[in-house]
Amino acid sequence: MEILLVDDHRSVVEGTKMLIESEPDMNVTVETDVYCVPDLVRLKTFDVILLDLYMPNMNGVDLTRKLLSYVPDAVILIYSGFEIAPHFNLLMESGVSGFIAKTSTREQLIQAIRCASRKEAIVPMQLLKQLRRQEIVVQGSPGGEETTVTTEEEKLLRELVKGKSNKDISKTLMISQRSLEYALTELFRKLHASSRVEAIKKAKQLGIIPMEDLYS
Repeated sequence: MEILLVDDHRSVVEGTKMLIESEPDMNVTVETDVYCVPDLVRLKTFDVILLDLYMPNMNGVDLTRKLLSYVPDAVILIYSGFEIAPHFNLLMESGVSGFIAKTSTREQLIQAIRCASRKEAIVPMQLLKQLRRQEIVVQGSPGGEETTVTTEEEKLLRELVKGKSNKDISKTLMISQRSLEYALTELFRKLHASSRVEAIKKAKQLGIIPMEDLYS
């Protein structure tokens, strides 16, 4: 079984490589430079790819999207020491096959890799509780039409309310600034708004933003 491990911390990847390769049928390729990963997956076939979530230059979400654009059937697990829950929906939408914590035991890590290689999703039980409707449909938009706002757009609105810059919002939502600009354009279109202030006002009128967010 060929496994690609991507993490910018050399000591972490070397230790994880040793743990995984204690299995006689597993071979690990290590890469610490995210810019080298796309070429690597195009040149070699991997059964499972383990990606760290937070890395310099490109996070695990954007890297997942890029790799899947080259290899649509790639099996990608997020291997992170940070809390996944705040980014769960975004990660699932990016196309990852599951998650495994760096605090997991060797047995848990190996089991996760084997399950992923069989195309089985790897999702911690507590994260399953976050599964919910992905869209909010609100009546009463201009012209009497329905306004459909996705969960990610709702998150974007909450960040706009906080007055954050595009750079800060892109970091919080773990998307590129260009992707954020596209998301804002689509959100403004849906809300028939031409600015952040107008979008927030429309969202308030439609009841999309919870009241507690309006005064945070």
